[in-house]
Amino acid sequence: MATQFFSKLSQNYIELLKDDEYYDTTIEVGEDPNVKIFRAHMNILCYRSPYLRRTLASNKKNSDNVLAHIKLPNASPEIFQIILEYIYGGIFSLDEKDTSDFLKVLATADMLNLQELVDYIQNYLIENKSEWLEQHFEFTQQISSQSNNLSKLQEFCTTLVIQSPEKVLKSLNFTSLSEKSLISIIKSDDLQMEEIEVWEHVLKWGLAQNPTLIPDPKSWSKDNFKTMRNTLQHCIPLIRFFCLSSKEFSQKVRPYRKLLNQQLYDDLLNFYLEPDNASSQNIQRPRKIKINEITNEIICSLIVGSSIVSTISRWIDKVNVNDNNFKELYLPYKFELLLRGSRDGFTPKKFHELCDNKPNTVTFIKVKGTEEIIGGYNPLEWKSSHSWGKTNDSFIFSFKNKNNFKDAILSNVKNIDYALWFNYDSGPYFGVDIVIYSSDGQSTNYNEVRCENHHYEKQIRDSDGYFIIEDYEVFQFTKK
Repeated sequence: MATQFFSKLSQNYIELLKDDEYYDTTIEVGEDPNVKIFRAHMNILCYRSPYLRRTLASNKKNSDNVLAHIKLPNASPEIFQIILEYIYGGIFSLDEKDTSDFLKVLATADMLNLQELVDYIQNYLIENKSEWLEQHFEFTQQISSQSNNLSKLQEFCTTLVIQSPEKVLKSLNFTSLSEKSLISIIKSDDLQMEEIEVWEHVLKWGLAQNPTLIPDPKSWSKDNFKTMRNTLQHCIPLIRFFCLSSKEFSQKVRPYRKLLNQQLYDDLLNFYLEPDNASSQNIQRPRKIKINEITNEIICSLIVGSSIVSTISRWIDKVNVNDNNFKELYLPYKFELLLRGSRDGFTPKKFHELCDNKPNTVTFIKVKGTEEIIGGYNPLEWKSSHSWGKTNDSFIFSFKNKNNFKDAILSNVKNIDYALWFNYDSGPYFGVDIVIYSSDGQSTNYNEVRCENHHYEKQIRDSDGYFIIEDYEVFQFTKK
């Protein structure tokens, strides 16, 4: 059985480091005015550091016993002293060091190919100093991007940006990211940002790389667009333009159309102008934004969940729902509950008290005795006046149940002059296709509720006729 006395051995080597008699190598560390000469021993350096072995191989002392000399201008004397104590004694003290010093030691250890120390410091920082790393993200990311060997720290930085972009962007000059780091972030399916925000940040980053460019693209010359296109050539293919709303595309992408290749821009135009006829080829799926339905972060509803809300939101923004994206959540809006029948009653009076003069509303109706949900979108304000509401943006819809949103029916208005009916003794009334009405006056419950096919394109129920409302909800939505 062998007995190991590592602590004494380590102490002896630390003492050797301090010895002024037997050294054969000098190491010049730092740059003026902060330069220091360290005395060391070639054999120890060669066997502890692959980098120093390579350096010394071409710098051995000659026959005149001239000392080998190394220059390390990219390291600081204070940090290299810590590194030398590790090389000689296998000691790395955690006492009285700022977290920034750990990162500096990490960078120097990586340069010297001290893999054991590199792995240890990365794990220690991530496990014990994650809050500091978040607060000083720019410095952390700068260190981690210097070498492919710092993969654990790079993964920490990338994960932080993907899962908590708002946290990072508050503490980070986003434009200081390297292109490599930016690409690793925006190509992720799990990036927790709306696609329009991703596009805006990419533009901001591109402008920062070209500080002479004026932000307004209306003033750009042909050469300006070429410069910006070259800067963003690896980023633009990663933007999921087909996940934007038509309004976002028109206002935020179209002014920069000369940055996109012509085929992509033509495909986008077809997609937003004629979504039913657009090809789904090469359309990237939406990012996997994580939403907890139980917390009611999306919608406080007893009738529908986030899947239906996602589908309705796509219809509002005229984003095509297809086999590639119907399972992915698209949630650009906040939905505020205005009325719930089981809470507020089923009278026209209560409907108009709570919903009149509020634009951009969606009505969900649960059909009694079934799992069926029908409803409609009204971009106008509900009113008590005896008149028709004219719009070409409204639509009605139906779902077999709250979980079966793949087979949903969307029916756009076809007779825009009769899209909506406003009346004091009616509830939400879409053409004469969804009728909710009280024949006994505005203070009594609805007694005429039916669904037909007249002013909208499709029949949304299996049969025309009357049905009974189990519950209904009206929400107003706003952009997040």
